[in-house]
Amino acid sequence: MSETIAFTPETLTQVHKITARYPAERKKSALIPVLHLAQKEFGGWLQVPVMDYVAELLEIKPIEVYEVATFYSMFNMKPMGKFVLEVCQTGPCMLNGSDEIIQHIKETLNITAGGTSADGLFSLKTVECLGACGYAPMMQVGKFYHEHLTKEKVNEILELCRQGTLALD
Repeated sequence: MSETIAFTPETLTQVHKITARYPAERKKSALIPVLHLAQKEFGGWLQVPVMDYVAELLEIKPIEVYEVATFYSMFNMKPMGKFVLEVCQTGPCMLNGSDEIIQHIKETLNITAGGTSADGLFSLKTVECLGACGYAPMMQVGKFYHEHLTKEKVNEILELCRQGTLALD
């Protein structure tokens, strides 16, 4: 990113509202929600200069931001497709076939886990528990869970994405 990194005035107002929830000496407590804002505003992923900007705003060391951003799968460390398919790969989902769902997505989109389709529309992430074990196998696309997945359901979801009719927010 060669341009100056700064939140829009509207987003900066949101950041100030978030940081105001915490004591002045505990601005770091606002890190996760501020990273969500940063990821949304700066292209769907967190480049190092963006994380450095967040560290400056919160008056913490950049390493403290990097540690959190790289720990949680909800943050992207590289450009992602418009639709990020986050497929759970922990025990209950695997026992119910998430490995087959992941393989189906890889073959259908010709991508690897962590990769993005040639058209830039889809990225595949394998993630740890998304907290819907009773509905396995499942994946998250945007803010929504898609449960009891089958290859046919995955194909329907992919088609809705292509048509632009799948809600992300």
